[in-house]
Amino acid sequence: MSEHGPDLVVAGAGGGLIAALRAAQLGLDVLVVEASEHFLRGNNTSMCTAMVPGVNSRFQREQGIEDSVDLFAGDVERKTKGTGDQRLARALAGVSGELVEWMADEVGLEMSVMTDMHYPGHSVDRCHTIPERHGTALIDHLARKARSHPNIDILLPARLTDVELDADGRVCAAVVTDPSGNEERIETSAVLLATNGYGADKALVAEYMPEIAAAIYHGSETSRGDALRIGEKLGAATAFLDAYQGHGALAAKGATLLGWATIMHGAIMLDTTGHRFAKETSGYSEFGHYLAGRPGATGWVVYDRRVHDLCEPFTDFRQTVESGAEVWAEDAASLAAVTGLPEDAVVEELAESARAARGEIEDRFGREYEAPLEPPYAAVRVVPALFHTQGGLVVDGSARVVDADDRPIPGLYASGGAAAGISGHGAGGYLAGNGLLPAFGLAYLAATAVAETLDAAGAGAS
Repeated sequence: MSEHGPDLVVAGAGGGLIAALRAAQLGLDVLVVEASEHFLRGNNTSMCTAMVPGVNSRFQREQGIEDSVDLFAGDVERKTKGTGDQRLARALAGVSGELVEWMADEVGLEMSVMTDMHYPGHSVDRCHTIPERHGTALIDHLARKARSHPNIDILLPARLTDVELDADGRVCAAVVTDPSGNEERIETSAVLLATNGYGADKALVAEYMPEIAAAIYHGSETSRGDALRIGEKLGAATAFLDAYQGHGALAAKGATLLGWATIMHGAIMLDTTGHRFAKETSGYSEFGHYLAGRPGATGWVVYDRRVHDLCEPFTDFRQTVESGAEVWAEDAASLAAVTGLPEDAVVEELAESARAARGEIEDRFGREYEAPLEPPYAAVRVVPALFHTQGGLVVDGSARVVDADDRPIPGLYASGGAAAGISGHGAGGYLAGNGLLPAFGLAYLAATAVAETLDAAGAGAS
């Protein structure tokens, strides 16, 4: 580090590692401050399915997939019912193809576009992932790359607890606190808040999203709203504080993620009355809220051998099966017996959904099916979950935090759950991958903007 401190301080070693690697590539000195010693298995990046939407990437072109910023922005517009931040959606879409290619070429991740399943809300296949399709492999790789880079230092465990501005309102220092409460002031002209949202703060969740407050929180325990409190103190604007990613398919046994690939390949969900209750393919985020409102706030995802085999590439699914959460039955009546659901209802729902899948009748909820379910049947009991919040500090297209008049606070940036994302309000606007896209995309944009600002300042001083 220079005698005046790092060029960039990044708070959060999840998506923040993308900013650190990008900034280091551009020649900057970076300090990453991480609150948890166990971040490799405890942060939201490590818990994700490693899917990053990438628009017009070479991986798409190789598959003959035509995509565009307009198409992505339109998908966000539809999914959020017109409430999503279009400025940010377009900025993220514009950089996303470059981002996933950079992750392959510069970071060394084995990226590819997923074409074996189609997530709800995306007009074309644009979710890019790694072979493991899980965040643990992703975060392990990013951390190894960051730790080996001479321009990156990682300080942990420590929290970034304050950001100082100078007399001109520009970032001039970050305050870091260790677990014993000792504070250190670090001079810097740029801070990226990549501390995720406030899913672990039960009071904030109850205040802003009471409909999911009783659900299991499946995220980092360090996501306590640090960025929100720091930003608001500095005059930052906030938005979409009621937005979140929920999930309707967290296995009750072991709290592993069954995954929505089951649904998209043809599974159905039954509540404790043995009946379906909504259009399953509408999206996994809103289904957390739907399931939370059913009797007992629990249900069963029912699928068959074909669906089971198609889902095996997903690490989360395999972990759920290995936990013993999956039960099998030879027919509908036997399935009712092993799940404890009413037999008449289970038999009726399986028969009706199979007829709809074959095109013999219209599905009463309006869903389409990849194929009808055939016996023997498998089922996993699921519960609703809160994965992460989607509202926070308002940022512009360069990830700069802005005030209520849309003026950037010089040197202050936010990414991921620390920033107000593109999911609109509530849970229904969430598109698959739109947790990692603002986490990685805004981090990448922030690092690029910091480098450009320093270059401009250097040129002006010469």
